Amino acid sequence: MGKKTHRKAKTLTLRAVQDCVDLTLDGKRRLDLSLKGITAVPKCVQKLFDMDELDLSRNLLRKIPDFIKHFVSITVLDLHSNYLEELPVSIGHLQALKALNLCNNRLTSLPSELGLLTNLHILYLGLNQLTALPGTIGNLKELQQLGLSDNLFTCVPSCLGKLKKLERLNLDRNPLLTQQMPGHKMAVAADSFYMVKESLLCEKCLDKCQTQKEKMENTEVFWN
Repeated sequence: MGKKTHRKAKTLTLRAVQDCVDLTLDGKRRLDLSLKGITAVPKCVQKLFDMDELDLSRNLLRKIPDFIKHFVSITVLDLHSNYLEELPVSIGHLQALKALNLCNNRLTSLPSELGLLTNLHILYLGLNQLTALPGTIGNLKELQQLGLSDNLFTCVPSCLGKLKKLERLNLDRNPLLTQQMPGHKMAVAADSFYMVKESLLCEKCLDKCQTQKEKMENTEVFWN
């Protein structure tokens, strides 16, 4: 019988990591470690804490190390398409962040420290296993785009009402519940559920939204 071969976890040297630094079109220093097949963030990455952007997407990461807190100057952090089941509370130190992508992971909950990222403009959380958001998300006063599609939300999180600058909310393909009659709930598949500011809609779309709203209100009165 042949010998079983065990695939070793891929590691990156400091030199290899340094070779992954490039400049964006607007002159930002970006460390691109996407598609490297790594199962853990290399410790040597700490030496490049002065980056503006960090891309760790499309790897095999199961956790983000606490030393992420040293990257206090990054404005973009991309962690999509990994195997993350949780985030460290130290992520709250990244208060310069403007964009955070956590799509396509295995997150079931989020730390309340996310609410410390008060400069965040974009937060993508689609394709996870979230059922709720921490109330501190309501502290993200600069948030403009929030992606929550393909999760397990049964209702729109109430903390979103505090996000006055929110322009786009995507809740596609969540098992949202609508009130059918007292004591009963009916599950609906939210295939196209978006929230946008009225100022972004044309007159025709505004009329359509108003008509739909009146239909929902009439249905609610009928069951009550």
